[in-house]
Amino acid sequence: MTNSIREIEGMEVIFIIGSNTKETHPVIANRMLKAIRKGSKLIVADPRKIPLVKFSEIFLRLKPGTDVALVNGIAHVILKEGLDNKEFIKERTDGFDKWKKSLETFTPENASKITGVPKEDIIKAALLYGGSRKAGIFYTMGVTQHTHGTDNVNAIANLALLTGNIGREHTGINPLRGQNNVQGACDAGCLPNVYPGYQRVDMPMVKRKFEEAWNASLSDKEGLKSTEMMLSAAEGKLKALYIMGENPILTEPNVGHTREALKKLEFLLVQDIFLTETAALADVVLPATCFAEKTGTFINTERKVQLVRKAVDPPGDAKEDMWIISELSNRMGYAMKYSSSEDVFEELGSLWSALSGITYNRIRNNGIHWPCPTKDHPGTEYLYKAGFPRGRVSFTTVNYAPPAEPTDKDYPFVLTTGRNLFQYHGGSMTRRVAPIEAHAGEPYIEMNAEDAHRLGVKNGEPVKVKSRRGEIEIKVRITDRVSGGILFLPMHYREAAANVITTDALDPFAKTPEFKVCAVKIETF
Repeated sequence: MTNSIREIEGMEVIFIIGSNTKETHPVIANRMLKAIRKGSKLIVADPRKIPLVKFSEIFLRLKPGTDVALVNGIAHVILKEGLDNKEFIKERTDGFDKWKKSLETFTPENASKITGVPKEDIIKAALLYGGSRKAGIFYTMGVTQHTHGTDNVNAIANLALLTGNIGREHTGINPLRGQNNVQGACDAGCLPNVYPGYQRVDMPMVKRKFEEAWNASLSDKEGLKSTEMMLSAAEGKLKALYIMGENPILTEPNVGHTREALKKLEFLLVQDIFLTETAALADVVLPATCFAEKTGTFINTERKVQLVRKAVDPPGDAKEDMWIISELSNRMGYAMKYSSSEDVFEELGSLWSALSGITYNRIRNNGIHWPCPTKDHPGTEYLYKAGFPRGRVSFTTVNYAPPAEPTDKDYPFVLTTGRNLFQYHGGSMTRRVAPIEAHAGEPYIEMNAEDAHRLGVKNGEPVKVKSRRGEIEIKVRITDRVSGGILFLPMHYREAAANVITTDALDPFAKTPEFKVCAVKIETF
């Protein structure tokens, strides 16, 4: 997030797109509700009638995969009505004229034809967001998990630049992280193209810096992204995988393909707190400790570094992740001499200035937002106050492209996937909790009442959901949350795994799967 969670309550306009915030980020959603009670206006753009819709000023019910057309349509209206922040654009951006020209075809009428959103609502949303200088955009995987997810994010960035709603308090572009330490993992270098602090592996100065710090020779070649790893394994090129705290049998697209890819490996090592479906395939399983069994730091979605203390001893032979990694490294010939997680954190701070001013002592009571470059720095709640690191930031021309797999007469429904309030991700933790299972332990697929009537399906009846990749059996939940022709399937349930049927089409840049759109058909019993 460019801005902090605290600032939500001071926003005049909150624009949520591709995020079921009330169910997937309920703490942040409660902040939004406080803001609404104080007078903030809420815009929701989503294919489903998510819970926050009832608090919204405008609900933009778009067809899955049409986000670019919607956001470009909103930008078109903002320009036409003269609501663009001309001073901000002149002083802090590049490429405006070229980008402006690219919006000419995205009239409210054309955007409406593509998205299914009435043009009047597109205009209303544009006037509301464009008319405020205290407006924040919030999104999650409903934006990114598309073959054009990178384009979606660029379109959102364009909108913030157009209005100057970035670099100030109560504004910003705020992607909400899907798990508690996703931000921290990325910050620490768990990406295939960067070292800690987003320092690129292909930059000679960066390479030398880390070689000196780690006393090792390092490659300047980017690694594979997780989806690319599965493709490489399936082709027999990738021979071994070390998987930590991840269950790709449930969470990667096209489960059948993923399972076969893992079986082709010469060696599979899984490190986890539970024996997951993926761990069951492993040659070796290393039992790891959970969050409550170790001391360290989490960096949350608003870039706040927080200290976590060990509360209980781990069961059996479970070991801390850091100990396991260090021990493996030592036995493979490279000595890792860390006595504690604090040693690792201090090393991170010595190699990345954004963490240089943060110490365990400073965060014992309260977390600190990075960047925090010095020991007397208070931390940074919102980014870009003094300008962008690269000076001026360019607008990015983004054209609409349809999803990779359109519907047809054989597969007439659009399936989209996501989460619900009670379960979490692949369910490896929450589905072991009896009270949660008693309340939300059964898989379901949401279907519009008209579609259910046409198919002769009653609420709670089982159906077969088939795609070009596989099929599942699941009970129907009839609801007005989804429009006609659209189905919604939670991704938590292994007995009706969503990713048995999802497409493995990828975003060409981020290599993120298109979990949010695929074509399916329904067969009744």
